[in-house]
Amino acid sequence: MKEKNTIYLSKSRYLNGLQCPKMLWLLDHNKDLFDQSVMNERVLEEGNKVGDLARQYFNADVTIPYNPDSSVMIAETQKYLQEKKPVIAEATFQFEKNMCRVDILQVFDGYVEMVEVKGSTDLKELHLDDLSYQYYVLSSAGLQVKKASLMHINNRYIRSGELNLDELFVIKDCTEIVQKMQKSTEENIAQIKASQDYEPLQDIGPHCSDPYDCGFSGHCWKHIPEHSVFDISRLRNVKKFYYYRQGIISFDQVLESGIDLKEKQLRQVQCEVENLPPSIDHHEINSFLENLTYPLYFLDFETYMTAIPQFDGTSPYMQIPFQYSLHILSEKGGTLEHREFLAKEGTDPRRPLAEQLCRDIPRGVCVIAYNMGFEKRVINKLAEYFPDLSGQLLNINDCMKDIMRPFQTHAYYRREFAGSYSIKAVLPALYPDDKDLDYRNLNLIQGSVDAMDAFPNLHEKPPEVIAQIREALLAYCRLDTLGMVKILWFLEGLVGEFA
Repeated sequence: MKEKNTIYLSKSRYLNGLQCPKMLWLLDHNKDLFDQSVMNERVLEEGNKVGDLARQYFNADVTIPYNPDSSVMIAETQKYLQEKKPVIAEATFQFEKNMCRVDILQVFDGYVEMVEVKGSTDLKELHLDDLSYQYYVLSSAGLQVKKASLMHINNRYIRSGELNLDELFVIKDCTEIVQKMQKSTEENIAQIKASQDYEPLQDIGPHCSDPYDCGFSGHCWKHIPEHSVFDISRLRNVKKFYYYRQGIISFDQVLESGIDLKEKQLRQVQCEVENLPPSIDHHEINSFLENLTYPLYFLDFETYMTAIPQFDGTSPYMQIPFQYSLHILSEKGGTLEHREFLAKEGTDPRRPLAEQLCRDIPRGVCVIAYNMGFEKRVINKLAEYFPDLSGQLLNINDCMKDIMRPFQTHAYYRREFAGSYSIKAVLPALYPDDKDLDYRNLNLIQGSVDAMDAFPNLHEKPPEVIAQIREALLAYCRLDTLGMVKILWFLEGLVGEFA
């Protein structure tokens, strides 16, 4: 007979088991199936930086270094407790094969207070589960836990000079809530451990991506066919899983069932199942093109966000523009000109970017963006930061047109878009044989998330890596605006053929 409760839990494994017991089983028995792409290294780096600042905030006396042998960390913790160190970071405890490391442990005569540090900007249910598990382990191990708190980022903090940790962080006392959760936490631990004798018969569901994307989706979702109900654009997740549980999965089954879909969703499904030709509204496309006046300036920004504001006047997770690409057509059929900006790594990019943008784009010209709401938000913020440039910047916004619109409205739609109207879906579909217009052929940077991850800490990299990434960033952003030009030419060709 198998010994009871032989499954080892840490707080991360406890949270894995809460999200999905099958995930925990696979981590132990089929870890090679795990897709590492769900792990974002820069997010982990940001978390480490937030943790470092939290230790500074509490003036942590010691930090228990990670050791794969948890007994070493537990022994070191006990040593520092006996030495009455006031603040211990990563203090480690265990009770009946339930182990946890506490971000910040404040030690007082006869009791302790624990603080969990998060890089988020608010308190989430997941954080309470995390705290409750730690409270359970510590109190079961014999400690008197007087207080359990969550420390998170204050997104209203605006940096001015040196970082003010008192303003950067918010600390919330969660003790009363966590104490009320103890019974359910103990039950959760027992249920998770009881579920691990065999691979749990856990079907797919919203938990596959809530609260985190699961790295085993490739394994658990392998029964879902290509072009399924889960691929229907802008269909709410709750409806997707409702239809799935009714056995309505493939696009064929979606059409046969007659479920209620919006016009664009139905067009997506029909185009795929019936292999329909492109849907074209020549009149709407022509009306869009008639509103464009040469010269045309095709603009695209790249931005990044960090938990810890790097420069004066910035807040946590504020979007900081650091790059743009600009293609210019002076007249129809004219020569294509290109200009670009990429900030010096490790510097505040906003003022240099705004100044060059004002030099590169004259007043009153037609500016084209793809999903222009993003570009307009970036420019509006720059105008707020730099009032002396606001007139020129806001004029750019006033003259902006969105070349995404004909695809968003389905004035032009084709099966290859798969329900999307993002430039990443549209451009390769319009030019399937042009490898130079395929984002997948770019080196290092193939999407905005790649760019967002690459730039913030670029100054910490070796010179040769900096040069490679800068080249990749320029190539990526350049393709965005070149892609807009190509899309314009495609739309003009459609109208020309119709005429």
